Amino acid sequence: MESQNKAVNTPSPARGRKKLIGSVIALAVMGALGGLAWYLTHPAAGAAGAGQQAGGPGGPGGPGGGGRRGGPATTVGVATAEKADVPVVLDALGTVTPAATTTVRPQVTGILQKLLFKEGQMVKAGQVLAQIDASQFEMALLQASGQRQRDEAQLDNARLTLERYRTLLGQDSIARQDVDTQAALVKQLQGTVMTDKASEGTARLNLGYTKVVAPISGRVGLRVVDVGNLVSSGDAAGIAVITQLSPIDVEFAVPQDQAPEVQASANAGANLVAVAFDRTRSNELERGRFAALDNQVDTQTGTVKAKARFGNEKSALFPSQFVNLRLELRTIKDAVLVPVTALRHGSSGDYVYVLNSDKTVTLRPVTRGQATVDKVEVRTGLKAGEQVITEGADRLKDGAKVTLPGDKGERGAGRRGAAGADAAASGERRHRRDGAASAAAEAAGAAPAASAAAEGAASGEHKRRKPAAEGAAQ
Repeated sequence: MESQNKAVNTPSPARGRKKLIGSVIALAVMGALGGLAWYLTHPAAGAAGAGQQAGGPGGPGGPGGGGRRGGPATTVGVATAEKADVPVVLDALGTVTPAATTTVRPQVTGILQKLLFKEGQMVKAGQVLAQIDASQFEMALLQASGQRQRDEAQLDNARLTLERYRTLLGQDSIARQDVDTQAALVKQLQGTVMTDKASEGTARLNLGYTKVVAPISGRVGLRVVDVGNLVSSGDAAGIAVITQLSPIDVEFAVPQDQAPEVQASANAGANLVAVAFDRTRSNELERGRFAALDNQVDTQTGTVKAKARFGNEKSALFPSQFVNLRLELRTIKDAVLVPVTALRHGSSGDYVYVLNSDKTVTLRPVTRGQATVDKVEVRTGLKAGEQVITEGADRLKDGAKVTLPGDKGERGAGRRGAAGADAAASGERRHRRDGAASAAAEAAGAAPAASAAAEGAASGEHKRRKPAAEGAAQ
């Protein structure tokens, strides 16, 4: 019995081998599944290798591989350098100021009877704008005239008396003192008549001032007084305000560094053209001429005030309006111009890409000059007639191959080559993915079979050992 119990409690060697074989198969299946998962989640490795063999992206030229020699060519835009005259201009923000502004005030005090203008009307110098009650001024003129006539009559009588006295003095019939007294009276009356004439003139002027006239030509503003009001020369608002619109000025600021050039051009007699644009710089409002430059620099802004004058026949400029002013200082003759997009800036300075006859580009250092809205002057490094790259230059380097938008054959061949490389890489990926999947399937199918075989072997061994153990126990 003791030996039988020992035989039953002894662990079976077949069961250990079964566990070992199952562990090995499970590890193999897990390794195959892990490898398949890694391949499916990292498809870029194969694509990168295929792309490098086909000359695809990844070169120093950026996307498309146009930056490397021998890679696919990059499609670019080109323009031809041309010669043209470039104006040197000064751009500034200006304020429209009228050449003259006048507040029309009456020169005499009286009741306003009539207003002979409409608000916003264009008037001319000397035109009657208002009428003041002239009754009292007419009476004052009559009084002054009567006083003058009375004093003139007295003067005439004194002169006749003086002539008689002089005749009697010649006959020695009158004293000389009487003659001298009469002569002094004549002079006194002459002064009185002169004063009367001045008073009469003043009364006549006051009567004329009852008609309020426009001192300058321009546009009348809004009415500030109504008929029936008592007006006088002390009224601050007056009767109306007239603003001269033609000609009209634009005041602007010139940087102190450019003030000497502007002053030199003005002193040399140059007719500097000034152009006024609206606030969007899209519409030209008026053309005029440079008028004057101030005599000192504003210490707060570092600029000098200047003025340009415009005819403003179409009334395009309005007082106190903000405009963009362009002052043409001089003109550069036969300058080499390229589009602004062709000029690039690097660590060593400005440069352009010049298109060669073999459809390659050359990096050319240049010197920048004056610029306009869409063109820039190239002072050195480029000749008129050479073609420069305007679009796609960020994917290029010196010596890179390029294609132009009209080169259909080369662009199609490049696309077909790239498509073939992509197809080869895709096929390779599919082949590897299918192979890995098959291997995983085979490993997964082999695992149950191996497990079954191990179980059968262990069962046979157990059956063979069972009779032997029973005989030994007996």
